[in-house]
Amino acid sequence: MKTLNTIQTLSRLGRIFSRIIYVASLVGAILCAFGIFGLVAIPENFKLGGTTIRGLIEVSEKLNLGTALSGATEVLIMCIGEMILAGMAVRYFQHELDAGTPFTFQGADELKRLGICAICIPVASYAAAEIAHQIFQYFMTGVREFPGKDPVSISLGIMMIVASVLCRYGAELTQSTDLSV
Repeated sequence: MKTLNTIQTLSRLGRIFSRIIYVASLVGAILCAFGIFGLVAIPENFKLGGTTIRGLIEVSEKLNLGTALSGATEVLIMCIGEMILAGMAVRYFQHELDAGTPFTFQGADELKRLGICAICIPVASYAAAEIAHQIFQYFMTGVREFPGKDPVSISLGIMMIVASVLCRYGAELTQSTDLSV
């Protein structure tokens, strides 16, 4: 039972960290959305303390309105993807804690689905962010590459899929011992 207590403690920590990631991604998405809205909605000649808002953005050759809009849109897309994934992780950890064990068929299926999504969602988010960047680059001049995009890692998703197989095996063992009693 000591190992099960350790698993439950790790699940509680996973739920807490997943919630933190969810909230941080939500805040990031909201800030990006407000930034995009502000950049689009604020008139070009709007002044704040004698400086135009666009003047604050266009402080160098590397940063202009197109690059700022493109970057904010790309980060918004990535935040939404992370938010979806973190929400799924919170749900998995909550179901695991409610069941009291990771060795259930429902938990194994949910972990496998989470593993698949941990591979697919970042890839889709990255692709959507790159498409958005290309659109901004096509329609606006001087849009530079946003440095915040990282290549997608699939190892976490693969580990979750393997863990789901182990959890399914544990559920099968649990079920067979319950039937034999």
